[in-house]
Amino acid sequence: MTLITSISGIRGTIGGAPSQNLTPVDIVKFASAYGTWIRTKNSDATIVVGRDARISGPMVSQLIIQTLLGLGIKVCDLGLSTTPTVEMAVTAESADGGIIITASHNPKQWNALKLLNENGEFLSAEEGEEILSIAENASFEFASVEHLGKVYQKDYLDYHIDKILSHKLVNADLIKKKKFKIAVDPVNSVGAIAVPKLLEALGVEEIVLINAEPNGVFAHNPEPLAEHLGEISSTVKSEKCHLGIVVDPDVDRLAFICDDGEMYGEEYTLVTIADYVLSKTPGTTVSNLSSTRALRDITETAGQTYIASAVGEVNVVAAMKANNAVIGGEGNGGIIVPDLHYGRDALIGIALFLTYLAEKDMKISKLRSLYPSYQMSKNKAELSPGTDVDAVLERIKEKYSKHPVNTIDGVKIEFDGDWVHLRKSNTEPIIRIYAESNSLTTAENLTKKILQDIGDLM
Repeated sequence: MTLITSISGIRGTIGGAPSQNLTPVDIVKFASAYGTWIRTKNSDATIVVGRDARISGPMVSQLIIQTLLGLGIKVCDLGLSTTPTVEMAVTAESADGGIIITASHNPKQWNALKLLNENGEFLSAEEGEEILSIAENASFEFASVEHLGKVYQKDYLDYHIDKILSHKLVNADLIKKKKFKIAVDPVNSVGAIAVPKLLEALGVEEIVLINAEPNGVFAHNPEPLAEHLGEISSTVKSEKCHLGIVVDPDVDRLAFICDDGEMYGEEYTLVTIADYVLSKTPGTTVSNLSSTRALRDITETAGQTYIASAVGEVNVVAAMKANNAVIGGEGNGGIIVPDLHYGRDALIGIALFLTYLAEKDMKISKLRSLYPSYQMSKNKAELSPGTDVDAVLERIKEKYSKHPVNTIDGVKIEFDGDWVHLRKSNTEPIIRIYAESNSLTTAENLTKKILQDIGDLM
């Protein structure tokens, strides 16, 4: 059982002992710290709260909402909602912040508090540290009975979808003409509500929905990786669908299944959408250091500039803003479209992808074949108790100092077109090791070699 507190939020497994797991005591403490921090900026604050469909969601949501009311804060409760919808609701409500109750791709025993600023964006490192300090010192002061906050309910999904339909690069009429038949796996969470509603608004009439009850009892591991997606792959083939769509529990990650049942590759979600955006709106693209080099390839082919950021949505967003990027995101299927909002959003990703597929007038498997076929190996090194991870990374850097090394975030080493990236996870006690090559065998051998190096150092 685990409780992980970081600038990116508070994440843990439900149940067990306080300060060791995500318990009601911890939920109230961190909600109090966040609410206190918000009130230092505005004593008459409003906070938007929304959740995915996890089993623990109603409990966590009520604890958070009642804590915020106890601080004298008004709460706009969206109930079941996608992460990007909550982000957009913050600015639409002119709210002071937001809390998204979701553990994203983690299994059902996990939940988390993801914290937003007044722009509906994730907090900076400095802001996160301030909140953790308030929590550690229990620097809370609650409201008197005359000044308790009030809660009101709203649903922002229609607003979100309307904004997508009005985006300059989304063509619902063209999508409708193609008469797509699409399978959808929303893994028993809020995507079961949001994705079909979006597809219907885009003119898709044939939708084959599996794992469609938003009850948080995930039908499979909710991370949208190939090894978890056998059911929708089979469904696409048996139902003769044009493609399949997969989202994670909070609908900020997006993956596609080809017409032949093969994985499109989550790394290529961003690559394809960026290719479309660049064809209409030239400009800079951004992804993180652990994402495929294919985005750099298609960006430079278009005569534009590619920027690599540190891993983490907040870092990608910062790089996008600094470089006025037209599109960005992460290789895990996270698409950030800045003229909609600065957050990963599977819904706008679906609309842009379908528009491009309709414009290309080809099968999705053919579209995939247009892009480089880089192969990525994703592995991790479990950390022994007391391991000095920074020292391990420093020694890896020294060992490979004859190669180009990037230390913006962990250690990324270039090997004549191949690369390997090592970094500490912000959410789990591990070192993540990603490698990419034209050959999967080469990529896997790179990660194995680095794992052996780490083992020798621990």
